[in-house]
Amino acid sequence: MDMTSVLPMECVSHIISFTSPRDACRLLAVSPAISSAANSDAVWEKLLPCDYQEILSDSAFSSSLLTSLSKKELYFHLCHNPVLINNGTVSFKLEKESGKKIFMIGARALSIVWGDDPRYWIWISLPESRFPEVAKLKIVWWFDVKGRIETNMLSSKTTYAAYLVFKLAEYSHGFERRPVELGVYIEGRDNQERQRPLLDPLENVQSLAQDRGDGWVEIEMGEFFNENGNDGTLVCSVFEINGHSKHGIIIQGIELRPKSSQ
Repeated sequence: MDMTSVLPMECVSHIISFTSPRDACRLLAVSPAISSAANSDAVWEKLLPCDYQEILSDSAFSSSLLTSLSKKELYFHLCHNPVLINNGTVSFKLEKESGKKIFMIGARALSIVWGDDPRYWIWISLPESRFPEVAKLKIVWWFDVKGRIETNMLSSKTTYAAYLVFKLAEYSHGFERRPVELGVYIEGRDNQERQRPLLDPLENVQSLAQDRGDGWVEIEMGEFFNENGNDGTLVCSVFEINGHSKHGIIIQGIELRPKSSQ
């Protein structure tokens, strides 16, 4: 029996709102009545993050676009179109399967040792970047990059992985023989857990970096379980200070996204 024949449409929409975005999409094919309920703003308002309006208010997201889109259209717009916030230095989008939040901390929002000294780092624009500027390394001996984000910005009850998003210039050097240290931890509570991959591995060493399909590669830095968003500041660290010169890496940012659909 079709539940819409025994329940008011508002009740059906309310029930569907407790499912996942994936399940809501599947229900669109059940029947015209169920499809109407699954398409409703009441459903997709619940499936959007509860603070999405606050996040978008810190962006250049058009208020007219926000009001013209249905909540379902807005959901999928945010799945496919990262929105820049924090004066264009951080991007926000949604994971399609779960509706959980994804953030990328752009290079301008990272803490880069000597990043403001043009002798060591320069800031350039690339068409394949979602940010106005990315950081290109000229030369350093002390390579130290950190991204910070408050855990209350992330989706709760979610395991997040952090990824360094970068590429290597044609004449890069210094990352092919010495590994960097990658770590993810709560500020003030460093667990000392580190991964030590090569960012530019030799031909006989398998690379851990993965092609993102958008002109960049990424390498996983570590993971963190966000229980309730009350742990403070999450730090994502890239570090290498073994005394040899390095140059040619281009950093777009550090992305935090759900480890898997949960």
